Amino acid sequence: MRQSKAFDIAILSILIATMIVIQVLSTIVYSVWPMPISPTIAGIPVIIASVVLGPKRGAIVGFAMGLILFIQATITPGVTNWLFTPFIPIPGTNHGSGWALIVTFVPRILIGVFPYYAYKLFKNRFGAGLAGFIGSITNTILVLGFIFLFFGSLLKWSFAYLITAIIATNSLVEAAAAVILTAAIVPALMKMRGK
Repeated sequence: MRQSKAFDIAILSILIATMIVIQVLSTIVYSVWPMPISPTIAGIPVIIASVVLGPKRGAIVGFAMGLILFIQATITPGVTNWLFTPFIPIPGTNHGSGWALIVTFVPRILIGVFPYYAYKLFKNRFGAGLAGFIGSITNTILVLGFIFLFFGSLLKWSFAYLITAIIATNSLVEAAAAVILTAAIVPALMKMRGK
């Protein structure tokens, strides 16, 4: 039991560290990236934590992801940062919005919860891939859905625009990466964990 708990803490720490590295590197790479696609892959460690360590620890890693994004949006310049932190004024105003905290934290925490239950349906490589897909679309649908709900009128988003944004190229690349990496990594970690 003690060995299993130590292994879980080690995996949790590695996944959080990996997520930080991915976020920092992708910020640097995407600042000079010539392609119109800039997929968010920092959620993959959250998905893996959910499946391997369970929804509570997955939610912790998801909260850490939200916190990283919150800090990044608060301290680095960006046109849309006001969507992710209340400390950046909404364009045309001198104040931010508390709804930005919902946009930033809730989807990331739920990336750490939903994949666990998707994996439980099959408990094999297919289930791991399904968990990757569920985690990825959870992030896409909730982030864009909350932006539409709280800031859609300000951004002049229509419902049709929201649907188009959800099924845009970024989300397809993100889902494919999540499926492939989760299906590849989860079985190895489960084997190491003795599950």
